[in-house]
Amino acid sequence: MEDFLKCGVSTTLTCKHPPLKCVTSLSLSGVHMRHDLLGGLVPLYRKRKDSGRRLVIVSWGAHRALSFPTFFAYIRCSSLFSFDHSSTLFGTMVYRISLLLLVFVAAATPTASADKQTYIVHMDKAKITALDSMLGDSRKWYEEVMDSITELSTEEEGGEEETSPPQLLYAYETAITGFAAKLSTKQLESLNKVEGFMSAVPDEILSLHTTHSPQFLGLHPWRGLWFAPHFTTDVIIGVIDSGIWPEHVSFHDWGMPPVPSRWKGVCEEGTNFTSSNCNKKLIGAKAFFQGYESKRKKINETEDFRSPRDSLGHGTHTASIAAGNVVPGASLFGMGKGFASGMMYSSRIAVYKACYALGCFASDVLAAIDQAVSDGVDVLSLSLGGPSRPYYSDPVAIASLGAVQKGVVVAFPAGNSGPSDLSVFNSAPWMMTVAASSMDRSFSTIVKLGNGEIFHGASLYSGKSTQQLLLVYNETAGEEGAQLCNGGTLSPDLVKGKIVVCDRGNDSPVERGNAGKGEVVKMAGGAGMLLLNTDEQGEELIADPHILPATSLGASAANSIRKYLTSGNATASIFFKGTAYGNPAPAVAAFSSRGPAFVEAYVIKPDVTAPGVEHIGRMATNSEPIRAPE
Repeated sequence: MEDFLKCGVSTTLTCKHPPLKCVTSLSLSGVHMRHDLLGGLVPLYRKRKDSGRRLVIVSWGAHRALSFPTFFAYIRCSSLFSFDHSSTLFGTMVYRISLLLLVFVAAATPTASADKQTYIVHMDKAKITALDSMLGDSRKWYEEVMDSITELSTEEEGGEEETSPPQLLYAYETAITGFAAKLSTKQLESLNKVEGFMSAVPDEILSLHTTHSPQFLGLHPWRGLWFAPHFTTDVIIGVIDSGIWPEHVSFHDWGMPPVPSRWKGVCEEGTNFTSSNCNKKLIGAKAFFQGYESKRKKINETEDFRSPRDSLGHGTHTASIAAGNVVPGASLFGMGKGFASGMMYSSRIAVYKACYALGCFASDVLAAIDQAVSDGVDVLSLSLGGPSRPYYSDPVAIASLGAVQKGVVVAFPAGNSGPSDLSVFNSAPWMMTVAASSMDRSFSTIVKLGNGEIFHGASLYSGKSTQQLLLVYNETAGEEGAQLCNGGTLSPDLVKGKIVVCDRGNDSPVERGNAGKGEVVKMAGGAGMLLLNTDEQGEELIADPHILPATSLGASAANSIRKYLTSGNATASIFFKGTAYGNPAPAVAAFSSRGPAFVEAYVIKPDVTAPGVEHIGRMATNSEPIRAPE
């Protein structure tokens, strides 16, 4: 039997299904057919310019338990369909059959919107594998599926053409079986009729969720995991994130042996990125953006890169923490000086960029997982997550399971929605879900109020201390909502030359976190900032790289300061004490999400904890904090 046939006016198909042998002549025009090992002869539809006869659905089930093959035909044409059938089981018999038109009619529903969106489609692995053995490439089959559902949706609309054909974005072949495509509602309904279809979920945006860390974890060159007999340079860590800034010293390949021969990946060229940016440390890089661009618009290359190069800094940071090379004398404006290295600094890095300014689209993340597993990574690191949902409808969880089945360790963060119970993300049992904890290092500050009270805080600001300055807060600093210090809420007339008191947290998702509040204060003319925890956030102190004198303070200090503010003419000064060591640690960060899993409460998560507070790691050059002038 030919794997792929084009049926003309009188094409003969010969099939052999023990114990049957049959010869069938079909009189059809312009129909593409394939032989499905699991279901018989099924047509593949192509758009036709002529109005000739078209086969809508044919399913030929040649089951071994039956005495002869059975045909189920639904034909849409202007005449009759005929075939000759001869069976060796019953002797020579010739049937001359005329079938009247049987029209496959969809249920009467309102006309579907022509608006398209991207769907992630999960297909039956066994059936697609069988097709691969014939076609040699599942993408070809998915391309035929796109033609097929165009034809079906047109038939069901009474012959009216769709405004535009479906768009195939990705074919997933390794970690998950399926594809991502941009479809209309009607095309999605037609997809349900394709053999091997299992499910389709809309694409969604996932969110992106150090120097002293090795010493704190007890990693030393002469013992433990870093001891030479335990060390290996052949571990390949795949980082799925916002890309990488390859020129940084953390990614140099000094003294590294050749790239492992089992590596199958590439160093993809693109905007401001060439194959020469890869080396024996950064052994592969590839960007995935078709899902992003199908939902948004083409990437603005004045703000981002249509290549593996990082514009956000997050991917560069996580890659350097995982496997950055040893860098002596690293610091952030003189804070936290020491040898910086990744946790497994001898490992190779393969970067898969799937995150951009507006987030990470699941279709791109799946393509990155699929490619990474195919390339031969040993570990996958994904510092991102999305809303919790049942595992069977979570495409990232399904792809992660496929990666684990291929022998790849897949690590995800627990999330940053703590300290509430049931707030953990990435909770599938096969994922390694990592909580964020503190280290014994701190970047300490002292705040002295005008009434003599003293409080300890944390900050990565390395400039000069302040004098006693007036404090302003909420209505004394601006309009309603000024207590959060979000953009546009502070009045320059009220805050100029004063220390602004701000509550930690944001009402607006566009604000740039705690350091972003400091930018708002500075732009309004403020001379400093006190960043106060809520009762829920407790006594956790986060050191942020501020551009003006600023510090975070715990909940007890915050309550005292708010009370002091009611006295009138409140003042404060901020002193910066630098880096200190020896604090009690580790402790799970307040922001780190807690278990158990919301989807399945019997799944206890997170699995492990690791330093995730106040890391000093590499950032992309164009995303580094700006040091304020002294």
